[in-house]
Amino acid sequence: MTYIKTFATIATTALCLPAFAMGQSAVQADANEDGMLSLEEVQAAYPDMTSDQFASADLNGDGMLEDAEVQAAQEAGLMPAG
Repeated sequence: MTYIKTFATIATTALCLPAFAMGQSAVQADANEDGMLSLEEVQAAYPDMTSDQFASADLNGDGMLEDAEVQAAQEAGLMPAG
């Protein structure tokens, strides 16, 4: 039984890590809870964000902002820090 509780705790923590890393404001913007932000999700939370600003923040060019990209965008002043 102890192993099941330990496994459940580890699994729950692992599933929540993107939320902790991304910051609360970005997590709230993640409407579909996939751990990444699309342009639409970002603009819903931050209406002043332009597609050009989003593209600048999207360092790998995949059309989504991952945790590291959100953090870099916040540090660069492209997105408000939570």
